[in-house]
Amino acid sequence: MKVIIAGGGRTGAQLAFLLVKEGHQVRLIENRPELLTHLHKELPTEVICEGSVLDPNVLERAGIREANVLAATTNSDSYNLVLCYIARQMFKVPRIIARVNNPRNAWLFDENFHVDVALNQADVLAHLIQEEMSLGDMMTLLKLRRGRYSLVEEKVPEGAKGTQAAIKDLRLPDQCVIAAIIRHGKVTLPRGDSRFEPGDEVLAITDEEGARFLAELFAPPQRPVRSAA
Repeated sequence: MKVIIAGGGRTGAQLAFLLVKEGHQVRLIENRPELLTHLHKELPTEVICEGSVLDPNVLERAGIREANVLAATTNSDSYNLVLCYIARQMFKVPRIIARVNNPRNAWLFDENFHVDVALNQADVLAHLIQEEMSLGDMMTLLKLRRGRYSLVEEKVPEGAKGTQAAIKDLRLPDQCVIAAIIRHGKVTLPRGDSRFEPGDEVLAITDEEGARFLAELFAPPQRPVRSAA
């Protein structure tokens, strides 16, 4: 996959590093001398394209006409919006992802500017903190489908309600699936008649409602879980 990344700040640089490591063809566009110095230390020289992210000639030089994805990760919302518009209108880039720096500007990042996916970092982080505050000892390992679903891990304490019945009788929410049980260091795939034991580590794929259900199911008896705000 060929990816154009606009903006060589921390977000763009880290994204480029990960994509290069996975074998993708990446071009990162940046023109600030202080950032270029660091980028040349962290990334292969052929990945870096020096110039303005809004200059069509620079975009052409980066290979935008062959790009599968454009990621607009500059620290300017106006730059990101204009870039998204140019990428689709002039160069027909099929997939466009944009970083939202100021949450108050999030409403602008839509189909009118040809933004396929808008990532509002402040909003995502705030929701993650809020979620972690309300889910006891449950740990969120991975967000799926733009944050709607999560891969979570929970350790079963002594006396938890979840140890009192087989999985098939727990009445788990529809959007909550137990993916694995780690017991004494060994991974087992759960079945309907499986039961949880104290000390088990439970991996589940779930939405927000299911996460709250699991948090209550595996809460220590002496410390009830507060409902999410």
